[in-house]
Amino acid sequence: MKPFNVFPYDSKIDFMRLRMISLAVAALIMFVGIGGMVFKGFNFALDFTGGVGVELAYDRPVDVDGVRERLEAAGFENAQVQTFGTGKELLVRLRDDSTAKKSPEDKASSLAESVRVAASESGNPARMMRSSEISAQIGKELAWDGLMALVFVVVFFLIYIAFRFEFKFAVAAIITTLHDVVVVIGWFALSGHEFDLTVLAGILSVMGFSINDTIVVFDRVRENFRGMRAEPYEVLNRSINQTLSRTVITSFVAFLTVFALYLYGGGSLQGMAESQMIGIVIGTLSSIFVACPLLMWLGVSKQDLLPKAKDEAELARRP
Repeated sequence: MKPFNVFPYDSKIDFMRLRMISLAVAALIMFVGIGGMVFKGFNFALDFTGGVGVELAYDRPVDVDGVRERLEAAGFENAQVQTFGTGKELLVRLRDDSTAKKSPEDKASSLAESVRVAASESGNPARMMRSSEISAQIGKELAWDGLMALVFVVVFFLIYIAFRFEFKFAVAAIITTLHDVVVVIGWFALSGHEFDLTVLAGILSVMGFSINDTIVVFDRVRENFRGMRAEPYEVLNRSINQTLSRTVITSFVAFLTVFALYLYGGGSLQGMAESQMIGIVIGTLSSIFVACPLLMWLGVSKQDLLPKAKDEAELARRP
């Protein structure tokens, strides 16, 4: 595998020398993201806010992207347009941002006519089949389920890593993972990009990618602690350098895959792909510049990784 190494296996980049700077920058980015979530908030999509659904029919097949552009030009931003049935039928879902006190039926009717006019093509007018209010209850329930999944993952990651490694490793891994998640969520708050259920799914996948990358580095740290006669500073530096090529190559390939999804997956998947792209970049940087510096800051030492009694016999048999 040496021809595929981006960095030499025995490279001696002194990452730990920059540990205080890297931790300070990571903390600053995380607090900026938290500030965006607290003071700016999110541009929640229809999944969370509810709105109006309008079913349209045409005499001939219609260009979905063209309809989406005309709706946006008419002031219906972030309208979700998709075909159903044949190519001559469209479902348009959009948020109801009006403050007028109307019944749900009146709101749906008034918006539906405006949508019908804006979505009509020259020589291929749209006919309204039906319109109705869309409840946000399902989106709220799924959002709550997503939050519970986040808590579940964090708690059981902590338990697993504490059992598989040591408690200091578990704390460092969870802080690193939460940092990556907060940065991704903060990006959507600061940028104002729509936050929908696909974005939530992307954020959950970022957690898996981040923790996997961190555990690979920590596993090498554990091996080097047991096999090297060196101070923690040197052990952590050596571990990062030895896994650097693997980290960069894996992240690059994953990024290319998600980038293709962002370009060609359509508007409905762009939010998820965007969250994953940002998560891959931040997760890669954090596994290099945050995870091991956190271990150093927590005071990890060889004593934390002395072989358990049950491991000593197996280690003794190794050449």
